Amino acid sequence: QVQLVESGGGLVQAGGSLRLSCAASGRAFSTYNMGWFRQAPGKEREFVAAITRTGGGTQYADSVKGRFTTSRDNAKNTVHLQMNYLKPEDTAVYYCAAGRTTYLLTTRSAYDYWGQGTQVTVSS
Repeated sequence: QVQLVESGGGLVQAGGSLRLSCAASGRAFSTYNMGWFRQAPGKEREFVAAITRTGGGTQYADSVKGRFTTSRDNAKNTVHLQMNYLKPEDTAVYYCAAGRTTYLLTTRSAYDYWGQGTQVTVSS
């Protein structure tokens, strides 16, 4: 089992940056693909980014491509989401997730474990 804890959220002005981190417990972190999702009030949880076990592959939602970058450090059991040029529409609770499914990493069903989320608020 994997426990995930996100950190790094906060309030930032439009155009600013934030770096989210997700710390994982357990010794099998490197066997999990990792994903980032977000959920705004009144909306469905949506895919943001994913990174494969070794970090060799990444995927991004069209809405964040070119602005967000995900990375991981398997030695430290952490995954990061660097968010630049933030927009008010990026405001949401951001969740990291872990799963061993090797396909459809853009879907919630690919992930078995979820963190509790961290709030990101972007003011205009």
